[in-house]
This record gives sequence, structure tokens and C-alpha cells, in this order.
Amino acid sequence: MQIKDREPLDGGRERVTVVPESVDDLWHLQYVLEPGDRVAGDTTRRIQRNDDQMRDTGGEREHMWVAIAVEDIEFHKFANRLRVGGEIVACSREDQLGFHHTLNVEEREELSIEKRFKPDQEARLEEAEEATENPDVAIATVEEGQAHVHTVAQYGTEERATITGPTGKGEYARERSELFAELGDVLKRQDADAIILAGPGFTKQDARKYLDNNEPAVAEKITMVDTASVGDRGVHEVLKRGAVADVQQETRIESEAEYIDQLTERIAQGAKAAYGPEAVQQAAEFGAIERLLILDDRLRKERGPDGEWAIDVDQVVRTAEQKGGEVTVFSSEFPPGQQLSNLGGIAALLRYRLE
Repeated sequence: MQIKDREPLDGGRERVTVVPESVDDLWHLQYVLEPGDRVAGDTTRRIQRNDDQMRDTGGEREHMWVAIAVEDIEFHKFANRLRVGGEIVACSREDQLGFHHTLNVEEREELSIEKRFKPDQEARLEEAEEATENPDVAIATVEEGQAHVHTVAQYGTEERATITGPTGKGEYARERSELFAELGDVLKRQDADAIILAGPGFTKQDARKYLDNNEPAVAEKITMVDTASVGDRGVHEVLKRGAVADVQQETRIESEAEYIDQLTERIAQGAKAAYGPEAVQQAAEFGAIERLLILDDRLRKERGPDGEWAIDVDQVVRTAEQKGGEVTVFSSEFPPGQQLSNLGGIAALLRYRLE
């Protein structure tokens, strides 16, 4: 994410101009924006009259600049776009004021955001800016007869391919090189800066030898890791062991996996942990929170009109920070976030046990 400009406004609001550079950045913006913000950018629109009739332009759209009062935000991961809808409050054509419009924000499109930024939203923008320097990582997990390829993103991991092939055993055995060749083709298409090759046994070593001999450009990016499983479980092992951090410093999802493991262990032991809105609110008031864990989807929902909690989530976040606690906002796209969701969407690692 490029942050091109910051301008303080009246009433504690700020105008920040950003340029998202990847689908990760669009995902981050989803949780920075909320209803009531003002967002502006270039767009196209069929001109609408005050009599609600559409001008006959043969389906053509006119380029213009608009600013909208945000009402809804939708992240479309597979379309690589963020849709931000609301009423037009400023426009390069005054006759369009008051109409509803949706900005389709895509990579490398400049966007201006005016709002009172909350601390976690400021931190998310900074994280997105810093992540621009991190390399893209692919994780290939391999065992006899199968291979899986995942990519690592800010919003979680995504499976790109599952490959099955000959085992090299039995009466009708074929060369395992067929499996390794297809794996090499998939990894080339990912165009990752770094590749982690993992799995149980010696199959991954054989795959590495094949790639050394046949796909040297892929092989030179590889780091080897031992895991007991392949697929999603193998990827989780890789993340827990910190293998991605070796090539990407520290990723969001690795730290989330570490925190959720600490939380579940403490809960099992009846130790220094709290989960659920009321218990976490009480821990915040006592100044007991060492690290507050909250799910991004839940945080956004509770800040809006559809919130279900009896607590003021922003007050809990502020109280935790004011009394020395750290705040981690979890991605709902990754398994640790799903585990946190099962615990109510909010939890805390505590400095001491509350009776």
C-alpha cells in the first residue's frame, strides 16, 4: 500500500490518500472503511437525471470524480476489487449529487479517505504499507502420490492446486517425475519470490532433486521444511514453525497462530485468559489485558448498526490500550481467526488470572 498524502481536518478527522498495490491492500481497506466515512476517487457512471430517467448514451459511461458518504463495503477477493457504495456528496458534475453510486476500487487506483481513524485502523494502514516490502511466498507440501500448493497472503493462505500422481510403487508404477513435473509447472505460474517445500519422509527431497535438474529457476527459491502432514494441516505446521518468517520476516497469520495457540492452552489449563464480550470487557476494566484478540469481521459488525454485543467494542479496545495492553485484529480468512470466532470473536491473554 502506498500512502501518498495525509492531511489533518477539523474535528479530529484526517484525509489520507492511498494507492492499493495488491489484493491484500484491498482486503485491508475493507476493515479501515466504515459507514459514515467519505471516500473519493475517479470512476465511470451513466448520467442520471433528477427525473430518474437514464440518458440515452448507448450504454456508454462517463468518466468523472466523485466523493461518496460510505454506506456499504464489500471485498470481492476473486474479482480483485473492493466495492464501496453510498450517496454522492461531491462530484465533477453537480447534477449527480444525491444519487447512489458504487466505487469499484482496484489495484493501483488512487483513493482518498476522510474519517476519524481509530487506532487499529491506523495500525492496519501502517501494516499494509510495511507489507509492500515483504516477498510473496508459496508453500508446496508433498508426499507419495500427491502435492498441494498454497500461497501466503495478508488475508490468509489460499490453496492454488492439488496434484495427484503415480506413487512409483506396484505392478503398474510410473515415474514420480510426472508428479514433480506438474508441481514445477504450478510453482512457476505462482511467480513467488520464495517457496517453502515441506512434507513427511523423503518425497520432498526427491522433488527438490527433480526441480534442481529441471526447473532451476524454481529450485533456487526453495527452503526445505519437515512436516508430518500435507495440505492445510501441513501448511499450518509450516506457519507454526516460523518457516515463512525466515523469508518474510513475520507475517500476520503466523503471529495469529501463535496467539491462538497460547489462548487455547491457557483456557485448557484454566489459566490467564478470557473470552467472550462480557468477560473481556471485565478484564479490560481491571487492567488485566496483556493482549486483546478480536476478529476483524466481528469488530466491523459491532461498530455498525447490526452489532449484537451488549458492550461498546471501541471502549474495550481503548481501555485495553490505555492500560498497557496490545491489540491484535485477527483475519477471519485464516484458521486462527475461525478458532477465535468459535470463542465468541473476542478474547484476551491476561497478565493475571481473574477469579
